[in-house]
Amino acid sequence: MKRSIIPGAVLAFVLAFFYAPMVVLVVNSFNASRFGGEWKGFTWSWYEKLMEGRDAREIWGALTTSLQIAVLAAVGAMVLGTLAALALHWFRGKLQRAHGVLLTVPLVMPDILMGISLLLFFVALGVETGFFTIWVAHVTFCTSYVTMVVLARLQDFDHTLLDAARDLGAGRWQVARRVLVPLLFPGILAGGLLAFTLSIDDYVITFFVQGAGTTTLPLRIYSMMKISRNMPVINALSTLLLAVTFVAVGFSFWLARRNSSSAR
Repeated sequence: MKRSIIPGAVLAFVLAFFYAPMVVLVVNSFNASRFGGEWKGFTWSWYEKLMEGRDAREIWGALTTSLQIAVLAAVGAMVLGTLAALALHWFRGKLQRAHGVLLTVPLVMPDILMGISLLLFFVALGVETGFFTIWVAHVTFCTSYVTMVVLARLQDFDHTLLDAARDLGAGRWQVARRVLVPLLFPGILAGGLLAFTLSIDDYVITFFVQGAGTTTLPLRIYSMMKISRNMPVINALSTLLLAVTFVAVGFSFWLARRNSSSAR
């Protein structure tokens, strides 16, 4: 039977559609042309500009803020997401069904609606927007992703190991600390890396809950795009951010695959 080339052609078109803009961005980060309309030679000058001047200080300050929020959001999402996954896996009932729906909502809700909702919530509580509100917002949507990753790990979990630990005299906390958490840790870490990536890249939700003096890297990049002379520097900065994102996502998928194969 003759194989059709249509599926391969469709796949190639989809991949080109998604990744061609990224390739253009990376290429222009090394283009000596300021506006990127034509190739004027290879240069490192745009990367060098990231290390000097007032713009560089503001960029690295925004990057520091983004990294702090992303790390704290990943830790918070890992804790809450793991607990939520355990509750959904071990318990059944109407309460858990409602719990599952609440965890699914951030995955399907448009970012602009979530951003507006969180802003209205903070205003109603009288909470001043800033670093704390950004962190809470990021934990809110990152928790769902961690929960899904840990739930996938729990589908293949060998519960007889917990029973064996109890038979050997281990208490509830010893079982959790020495058996359950170590076995789930690769999945938890993979979910945390995914949460870190989502947090450091977020713009829409952060835009609504940011406060004066708290600027993350995506917000800083958007403000720089209003001035054309900053475009080559933005290309260089975006390329570095893209590389970090791919490394984090790749590492999280590698952990999840390694965890799945070891469970078998």
